[in-house]
Amino acid sequence: MAKGIVHYEVGEQVDIFLLIKSATKGVASNGKPFLTLILQDQSGEIEAKLWDASQKDEEMYVAQNIVKIFGDIHHYRGRNQLKIRNIRLAEPHENVSASDFVETAPMSQEDMIDKITQFIFEMKNANIQRITRHLLKKHQKEFLTYPAATKNHHEFASGLAYHVVSMLELAKAIVNLYPSLDKDLLYAGVILHDLGKVTELSGPIATNYTVAGNLLGHISIMVNEIAEAANELQIEGEEVMVLQHLVLSHHGKAEWGSPKPPMIKEAEILHYIDNIDAKMNMLDRALEKVKPGEFTERIFALDNRSFYKPTFHK
Repeated sequence: MAKGIVHYEVGEQVDIFLLIKSATKGVASNGKPFLTLILQDQSGEIEAKLWDASQKDEEMYVAQNIVKIFGDIHHYRGRNQLKIRNIRLAEPHENVSASDFVETAPMSQEDMIDKITQFIFEMKNANIQRITRHLLKKHQKEFLTYPAATKNHHEFASGLAYHVVSMLELAKAIVNLYPSLDKDLLYAGVILHDLGKVTELSGPIATNYTVAGNLLGHISIMVNEIAEAANELQIEGEEVMVLQHLVLSHHGKAEWGSPKPPMIKEAEILHYIDNIDAKMNMLDRALEKVKPGEFTERIFALDNRSFYKPTFHK
């Protein structure tokens, strides 16, 4: 198996195919245009600059295109960067497709939906169970393939479902420790909290925000969907409003994008579970790229801190 882009070290030469995740135009201090390319394969992603970019370059090197790149790895501002010596588009006879370069969750879609279905089966509250089952069924195909974000955490194919499975396992452990928590409500909150991302995001390859994602966001999208589901299923009761509150408050604070702070016990726990799983995913993926005795690159979403990998870690 070929070495992934994130496993190359400073000074090593690179001669591989990569998928363009994003391409952003800029102007250098000398007034000449350049492109900032985020390139990816199944191991992760790396940034590269294409200097003196022509109009033709801007038209060719766009998101979702596959390129063959020759260059070498440099260290720049605390992280690795790919210095491009030569770049071209992949040709049809080279038999490469975008799906070959997309990182995927370390669990099959079948296993993930089986696990989630089991958690729904355990719910005793009929209103909560029916709304949750209805919305998951409605969006199941996208839910099982979409990432959980465009960057920072679970930003890989099937990352959304994997994030939910991990959070459900955390929720189960916490409910066992604190049985006063409403298990049905917490499990439903975990399953629904990010489900609006199937509308907010464009898909698993070269993920971007949709128009609805930019204008509405996944939180308000799902609050509306819960109301619509309750209406379709002819469900009335406080459970509908409480489920909406869990979605509205799961980011925790207004400055983190939460329209309301958690004001129900299960909403508070949901926020912590979401935070723990997102941060563990960021840390595990950053630490996987370094050897024992080294520091990770700075992680923007973790206060721009670098983390050390102890020498006794395998």
